[in-house]
Amino acid sequence: MGEELKVIVFKLNNEEYGVEVDKVQTIERMLPMTRVPKTPAFVKGVINLRGVVVPIIDLRERFGLPQTEETPNTRIINVAVKDIEVGMIVDSANDVIDIDSDSITDPPEVVGGIRAKYLRGVAKLASDRLLVMLNLEEVLNKNEIIQLEEIEGT
Repeated sequence: MGEELKVIVFKLNNEEYGVEVDKVQTIERMLPMTRVPKTPAFVKGVINLRGVVVPIIDLRERFGLPQTEETPNTRIINVAVKDIEVGMIVDSANDVIDIDSDSITDPPEVVGGIRAKYLRGVAKLASDRLLVMLNLEEVLNKNEIIQLEEIEGT
């Protein structure tokens, strides 16, 4: 038995994804954003979250998934990646579960059209349920993190 991980479960395009709770700062309803020029298209802007300027990325756009309308369930999961805070727009944030790190297997080359480099692995849960674990450090590559640090600094 491996290490027990607490994971926030969220949905994108009807698939379940997970991110470790210790990387999540807050989960927010959608907030008004200020667009920042000369940023990648998946960077939707910045929000003022209790006095902190936080860049917001759209995971659907980042992963090349089809865009949908915002719903009452749409959330911003605010995570810390390499000492910077980033908000990720997701379809919904549903649950917190415990998983065994041994249940996480390497990701297949393509999962739902998302390149494997963005994925830490796939967790096999009870009753044939699968949970795609995100590799947050790859979701934002080094150059993009530098851009986001510059946004936070403005």
